[in-house]
Amino acid sequence: MKRSSKTDPIAVNLFDPQYYINRESSWLEFNSRVLHEAVDDRTPLLERLKFLAIFSSNLDEFFMVRVAILKEKLDADVKKPSPDGKTIQEQVAIVQDGVRPLMAYQHQHFEKVLRLQLAAKGIHLLDYLDLSQEQRNYLRNYFEEQVFPVLTPLAVDPSHPFPYISNLSVSLLVVVRDPITKEENFARVKVPKVLPRFIPLPIETHVTTTDERCIPAVWAGITLEQVIAHNLEGLFPGMEIQEYHPFRVTRNSDLDLEEDESDDLMEAIEQELRKRRLGGSVVRMETNPNLPAPIRSLLMEEMEIRDEDVYEVEGLLCLRDLMYFLELPLPQLKDTPWKAATHPRLRKVLENEVEDLPEDKEEDFFSVLRKQDILVHHPYQSFTTSVQRFIEEAAHDPDVLTIKMTLYRTSGDSPIVKALINAAENGKQVVTLVELKARFDEENNILWAKRLESSGVHVIYGLAGLKTHTKIVLVVRREGDKIKRYVHIGTGNYNPKTARLYTDFGLFSAREDLGADVTELFNYLTGYSRQKDYRQLLVAPVNLRDRMISLIDRETQHQRSGGQGRIVAKMNALVDPVIIRKLYEASMAGVKIDLIIRGVCCLRPGVPGVSDTIRVISVIGRLLEHSRVFYFYNNGDEEIFIGSADWMTRNLDRRVEAVTPVRDPELLADLQEILGVLMADNRQAWDLQSTGDYIQRVPTDVEQSSQVHFMEQARNPN
Repeated sequence: MKRSSKTDPIAVNLFDPQYYINRESSWLEFNSRVLHEAVDDRTPLLERLKFLAIFSSNLDEFFMVRVAILKEKLDADVKKPSPDGKTIQEQVAIVQDGVRPLMAYQHQHFEKVLRLQLAAKGIHLLDYLDLSQEQRNYLRNYFEEQVFPVLTPLAVDPSHPFPYISNLSVSLLVVVRDPITKEENFARVKVPKVLPRFIPLPIETHVTTTDERCIPAVWAGITLEQVIAHNLEGLFPGMEIQEYHPFRVTRNSDLDLEEDESDDLMEAIEQELRKRRLGGSVVRMETNPNLPAPIRSLLMEEMEIRDEDVYEVEGLLCLRDLMYFLELPLPQLKDTPWKAATHPRLRKVLENEVEDLPEDKEEDFFSVLRKQDILVHHPYQSFTTSVQRFIEEAAHDPDVLTIKMTLYRTSGDSPIVKALINAAENGKQVVTLVELKARFDEENNILWAKRLESSGVHVIYGLAGLKTHTKIVLVVRREGDKIKRYVHIGTGNYNPKTARLYTDFGLFSAREDLGADVTELFNYLTGYSRQKDYRQLLVAPVNLRDRMISLIDRETQHQRSGGQGRIVAKMNALVDPVIIRKLYEASMAGVKIDLIIRGVCCLRPGVPGVSDTIRVISVIGRLLEHSRVFYFYNNGDEEIFIGSADWMTRNLDRRVEAVTPVRDPELLADLQEILGVLMADNRQAWDLQSTGDYIQRVPTDVEQSSQVHFMEQARNPN
């Protein structure tokens, strides 16, 4: 193999598994970076609990979907290896071997470090055995009044089959002894999710002493399962409580839809959701290490799992519930609150609204867009005063004729949905594509779809076999004797809540070519179309893959022809092997490539002769990096695209995605600056090594956090 920066691709077999990082290993590396934020003492204390909760939530979803799929393939005896050459058995083993030390580290850090640090700040998560008699009496009353009526103990014996254990629920397996027959039996008590997981205690007299200082408690409490466990005699009167053991199960929750055989997609998904509530097969059971072998065997047998599916946890189960503590009124233990700024060019619009100017006011949203495209950067720039305001203004504007929009995920009390309903009630034609197959949001989307339909909105449920993941809005407006189209094309969901936590871009434009493309894309989604070409848009599964490949190839050709090739791409995940091979070919030609990949990356950078010129970083911080940006130098005629698609096979081939070029020179410069700031981050950035490991950057002089920089820039745009 040649070792220079320009390698003959014919001399290298780019299908060789050694050039690919295992997808499951890469995901585990990503979640370990999330866990690091919980361990890093630079992170405010309650935010560290948040990252523990996110780590746990990520792991739950990983098992419910990704591990469940691997186990299904294992049962089906699938032989095809992954691009890195691993069999299904090897991939399952990678998960099981990788998860255990991460979970152990997470729980050890919480029990041995964070609980002590919380106590030092007056936040006491207590154990029942440490409570005073007064506190126990309080909890007994609480149990009898608030908890006991909700509980349903379920016996396990020949006349009572083993009960169904619901997904992600914490349960107690209780051993009871009949004092007359001396017979021992099992029972299961579910810790109900309808009650708070953490029960506050009266704290008037509760203090702790640290370094001879008396620190009054600001919160003291105990877990619900401990309250139940120490009052079990009320559930089993006349029986002797021998022991109890908490456990938790994770089930396969991936929907299995036969869309081609279904006449009604909504009905089919509702049926699948009912199955999900009943639950698929168990893919993980979490227990404490002191679970006796006979009880462990009973649980494994009843849930049809093997030893390798059991994960022992020291301490509290289900740390995702630690998000509760973010609600405590302790701002000194949290990140400084961030209030998004209004985009500078939209401030005049808001000022006019506040001043209640007449209808011939100088500025409204549409007049601003007619002058120039607008690029918004969330959450640094406000979603509410940009995207939400755009939809609301269109809903009330008498000259707006039509609003068309895709909804992949939105919040339960979405002002966007309310605005669409208002628009329909105002007599406008409103078309909404609601993606019913948005994972874990299916039920919420069905509810909104029904409400939208009942209000007169035309609701479409997407295309068979494809998820509609694209984020687009089209507003059609009558202006004099002409029709004008306005569009929004984004990288993130139309969800006001996540828009405060996820970094995303959105392009507003009145350009006719984009308006025509978005119109035709909606026709593709709502009617019958074999549209293959668009003026500006890159659309999956129509032309996005081919266009991305051609853009990479173009940089390769420029480099080979004596020019300068340069690619910078930011996304959530890079998995697609075809794209990876194209990036390797570009690197072998000498193209300099920077990739900002938050999560899974299967490309192996820095491999001599293959990927010498490729650098990959991951930025993990207070905000979830969610935006997708693609930059191509093009011999000085630079092009930048933003959109909804990652470089994953599912995004390129099995989803409807839209990626748009950003043409305005001012906005091009803004995006280049943003990419440069991200690449210079030395606080939240991690460098991917050719081994697949990540190393966090350490400031040598001045700390540069890209997210802090963007917040400061949004506060002071000039």
